[in-house]
Amino acid sequence: MKIKFDPNLAFQKQAIDAITGVFEGQEICRTNFTVAPLQFASEPALPGMEEKGLGIGNRLKLLDEVLLENIRSIQLKNGLAPSENLDSMDFTVEMETGTGKTYVYLRTIFELNRLYGFTKFIIVVPSIAIKEGVHKSLQITADHFRELYENVSFDYFVYDSGKLSDVRNFATSPDIQIMVINIDAFRKSFSDPEKENKANIIHRSHDRMTGAKPIEYIQETHPIVIIDEPQSVDTTAKSKQAIASLNPLCKLRYSATHVEKHHMLYKLDSVDAYEQKLVKQIEVAGVDVVDGHNKAYIKLISVDNKKSPITAKIEMDCRTKTGGIQRKTVTVKSGDDLLEKSNGRDIYDGYIIDEIFCKKGSEYLDFTSRPEILNLGQVVNEVDPDEYKRLQIAKTIDEHLEKEMQLRPKGIKVLSLFFIDKVANYRWYDADGNRQKGKFAAMFEQAYARAIKKPKYQTLFDGADLDTLPAEVHDGYFAVDKKKDTSGKEMIKDASGKTLADESAYNLIMKDKEKLLSFDSRLKFIFSHSALKEGWDNPNVFQICNLREMGSEKERRQTIGRGLRIAVNQDGERVHGFDVNTLTVMANESYEVFAAQLQKEIEQEEGIKFGVVEKHLFANMVVSLDGHANKYLGVEASTTLWDHLKTAGYIDAGGKVQEPLKKALKTGDLDLPEAFEPQIRQIAAVLKKVAGKLNIKNRDNRKNVSLNKAVFLSEDFKHLWDKIKYRTTFRVDFDVAALATRCAEEIRGSLHVGKARFIYRKARTEIDRGGVHAEQIQETAHVYDARSFELPDLITYLQNETNLTRRTIVKIINDSGRLASFKNNPQKFIEQVSAIIKNQMRLFVVDGIKYHRIGDDHYYAQELFEENELFGYLHKNMVESRKSIFDHVVYDSDIELEFAAAFEKSDDVKLYAKLPKWFRIDTPLGSYNPDWAVLIEADGREKLYFVVETKSTLFTDALRPVEKAKIDCGKAHFKSLGSHVDFAVTNAFEDFTGKYATKENMKKHTHSVEN
Repeated sequence: MKIKFDPNLAFQKQAIDAITGVFEGQEICRTNFTVAPLQFASEPALPGMEEKGLGIGNRLKLLDEVLLENIRSIQLKNGLAPSENLDSMDFTVEMETGTGKTYVYLRTIFELNRLYGFTKFIIVVPSIAIKEGVHKSLQITADHFRELYENVSFDYFVYDSGKLSDVRNFATSPDIQIMVINIDAFRKSFSDPEKENKANIIHRSHDRMTGAKPIEYIQETHPIVIIDEPQSVDTTAKSKQAIASLNPLCKLRYSATHVEKHHMLYKLDSVDAYEQKLVKQIEVAGVDVVDGHNKAYIKLISVDNKKSPITAKIEMDCRTKTGGIQRKTVTVKSGDDLLEKSNGRDIYDGYIIDEIFCKKGSEYLDFTSRPEILNLGQVVNEVDPDEYKRLQIAKTIDEHLEKEMQLRPKGIKVLSLFFIDKVANYRWYDADGNRQKGKFAAMFEQAYARAIKKPKYQTLFDGADLDTLPAEVHDGYFAVDKKKDTSGKEMIKDASGKTLADESAYNLIMKDKEKLLSFDSRLKFIFSHSALKEGWDNPNVFQICNLREMGSEKERRQTIGRGLRIAVNQDGERVHGFDVNTLTVMANESYEVFAAQLQKEIEQEEGIKFGVVEKHLFANMVVSLDGHANKYLGVEASTTLWDHLKTAGYIDAGGKVQEPLKKALKTGDLDLPEAFEPQIRQIAAVLKKVAGKLNIKNRDNRKNVSLNKAVFLSEDFKHLWDKIKYRTTFRVDFDVAALATRCAEEIRGSLHVGKARFIYRKARTEIDRGGVHAEQIQETAHVYDARSFELPDLITYLQNETNLTRRTIVKIINDSGRLASFKNNPQKFIEQVSAIIKNQMRLFVVDGIKYHRIGDDHYYAQELFEENELFGYLHKNMVESRKSIFDHVVYDSDIELEFAAAFEKSDDVKLYAKLPKWFRIDTPLGSYNPDWAVLIEADGREKLYFVVETKSTLFTDALRPVEKAKIDCGKAHFKSLGSHVDFAVTNAFEDFTGKYATKENMKKHTHSVEN
């Protein structure tokens, strides 16, 4: 099959026009020059040049003022910040990976020739992979461009120092000439003349070049230099000198991730590409391990030698205060004991940090008495890594087959790409040089053989031999070592992607690029070493599985870039739409982390400021001003509008979107100057894209709460506070035998200890001007059945956790009948049993609890209210108050809101306070914080003092046991104060009024009897 190219894609034409527009006003001009002495030259040589050969060179006759005017006009049209001056002839085009960047600059070549007669073009690339990719693109687009440009004559070649005749032909041919060259082929030490004899061949004099240097032929053509991925080409002084040595007419810079942005003329970033559906949508799938804490888990995240001492950040499993396990990031230094860092988890015994090594590319840490050496990003003692990889492969196959079911009827072949860490994990050779399957190949074939036997996939394999098929659908593309083995056979090798050995891998996969798209080829699954992270892609890669550790963020972006192109069918035609074009990335991290890191990378590499309004944002808005249609708003007006947004509080000084703008956009109340009213819809549409789907809280309604001094300083509140402010202590007595029986019963009925599990989660990502968002769409659990861990000392552990005797612990475990579950997942068993015993102990002791006031010196001072910093959100969780000690009551539930409103309305309630979080009562179940303190004074009669707990229900069965027990402790606490404060639990204000009415009647009755 042959890939077809659509010449009418608007975004590509805009990118082409952005470059050709720079030279508007230039007449078609071709200039001959000659090897003869200067007096025979038809035109003067370029300044500082000595003419050496006959040829056709590019010439530019436009003045700098005209060029700058053209540049600024293009930038205005494309909504880009205008250039202030023509400081260089470098022009930048930014296009997201997968949107046809190579096609755009190749077609730009033909447009520049058609419009202005330019003929000499050099494409400079940073790596072998990209060089092979560009060469392949020239091959598959040649017929397309000849048809599009009336069979124009052109030649292209990849620079080879052994074929210098190509360079001479490049200089002398009158036709379009395109040279593809790697930067390393002509980069030399310009600063050291003594190294001249060691310079690249392109800089040496040759008899075949009539004594001239190949570079001199190139220089005299005054070529237009196209730099592919400039962030990897000319980032050093030597590289810049090398580019300058070509004597370029101008430099056209194309990338998705520019570092230096000279005269940006067109920008199609990742957000634009996603919103216009020019690339595939991304789904992120990851495998998390749940309840797998039976071995010491340690992951090296980073090292830091900027300060003394040298430190490292590791991820490890730490014991929490409640006895559970939580994975945390911990900073460590040499000498730190991970047993202490884990809060006493015995499985970390012996893990004492020895050396932290920080040399870039070789970062690691090791331990004083353990054999493990932990490299950056590496994990030790987690679940079996091979089991993890096996599930990743199996899930990738499932995703692949699901896509095949969907897309094969549409004539689209589905491909999947696996990145591996070592070639030997996929293929190796025995002593006789025979090819053998590595572990990844074996895992793949086992998983594929199992998957294709599922009935739902049978229509995909009608007539196929299911026994042989697993071995036929996958292959590896790896570099071949130039050195032969002892038997004379070629050997594959791990490679960096930058060596000559890599050419074998790139040649192979580039030749197969179109073949892979055909149903005639059974090959669907491609395994590659990391060398294929850039420079190669195929439009029908729908799954990318990463079987190696993800390194830098740049590597993450390069990895997913291999599958972003829009798919093609069997006729070679692009098929658009997210219903077809979804790329599933099997990552080594959660989708939340992936989305966050992807956003961070986009911000760093593309310079996108999510949620930021830039001053030139509205400049290219088409408006009707003064009766003239099709005018741009312009940079000056855009800046004026930006200033208004800042003054109005819609954005901050850096242009960051603020909450008032989000609210105005949501309600349609955007306030703009009168001059911009006709464009309010257009402006609002642009601003909505920038605001995006960021987490929005209505901070306009956020309000700090202030003390109501009239209430706070009153004698009534002082009396109320004096009655409830004192602290207490408690002691308990309980029946140990009865506790053991109750614990055994609870363990028998409530314990749920499963094996460790792999949780497969998949999320769909969306990218807009607000950021990268991920929403989970699928979750599946898989049991991890391995038991490679040692069983810990169960009885000692539980004894330390509960302070019960060993005899009591043994009785509880034996009577529960659940000891067999311990072998499934020891850590989970210990965690749950410990929690059950502690919980039962807390509940059990409440019945025998006795509180005692500590004394007059232990209390919560009234002045603490003045130190209280409190805020809430109007109409969300706060209500205005007259009787409370604060001017607003911040409530936690609807029932609290009802009571606050009732307190305010009731004539009987003189004052009240929502008890702050720091007002705590100690209980065996943890601290307890009641809701309200209330002073009742009905019709001037005797004052009644209450502490009130408000609950939505009073049914004992509906309250959690711990919650009910804490309330019982609260009752005992206030009873011990002896201050005539009643503790009330209620679910309605009417119920509460009944309680204080009853109390008042009882007091009246008691008073009559005494008289």
